[in-house]
Amino acid sequence: MDEKLEQQEIAELKQKIARLEETVRELQSLSVIGELAGTTAHEFNNILTLTINYAKMGLRHEDEETRTKAFTKILDASNRAAKIVGVVLGMARNRKQGKEPTDLTALVDDVLMLLEKEMNKYRITVERKFDAIPLVQINANQIQQALINLLVNARQASSQGSRIVVVLRKSKSKGFVEVVIRDYGVGIPKESLPQIFDAFYSTKSGPDETGKGGSGLGLAMCKRIIEEHKGKIRVDSTPGKGTAFTLKLPIAEQNEE
Repeated sequence: MDEKLEQQEIAELKQKIARLEETVRELQSLSVIGELAGTTAHEFNNILTLTINYAKMGLRHEDEETRTKAFTKILDASNRAAKIVGVVLGMARNRKQGKEPTDLTALVDDVLMLLEKEMNKYRITVERKFDAIPLVQINANQIQQALINLLVNARQASSQGSRIVVVLRKSKSKGFVEVVIRDYGVGIPKESLPQIFDAFYSTKSGPDETGKGGSGLGLAMCKRIIEEHKGKIRVDSTPGKGTAFTLKLPIAEQNEE
């Protein structure tokens, strides 16, 4: 009887742990969306200012050339605003979607667009090295979360005026593509590398002035997401020279050839 009670208690404890893990995942997802809301609010303020200024210019000048320029600038700014809204709303709406064939190149471009304002603020240059790659079988929302986390980490590790390189390529491992996020910042001490994916372990002293980083949950979340996709995440780092995270993601079945 005691053994049955013990087994029942263990089963109930496992269920509670599973519910807590799901709650943590939900909070992490909402946290990413919250961070983007703050970033995009600043971006929208810039877009609005640009739109108002060009609208005033169009009203002040009656010549066709100036007005055409003003309308073109207003249209470009409006299209950018619509794109940002679409990406953020997509993340909020599709947090629980399943895995499906996804254009990883377009997804990475969307993430870089969302973080463009933040990178510019710290004068970080982002270099794209994108090979032609097939569709991947992923939950786009979850991979966006992982990429945002890794790119923000790379920004935090970099000095102003530095650069971050983002690489997309087919993996040497059959059936996979790779995303590499490489910074040239402070690097990670060798003794810390085995622990960086452990929950609540962080090499940072705390969040930066934007309130990001320092919880020790970001990389643990990334590792969990990638492994749930039957992929792999690897880190290579040299103190003083920078860090590179490599994500392996599975190619969608219809594209494996």
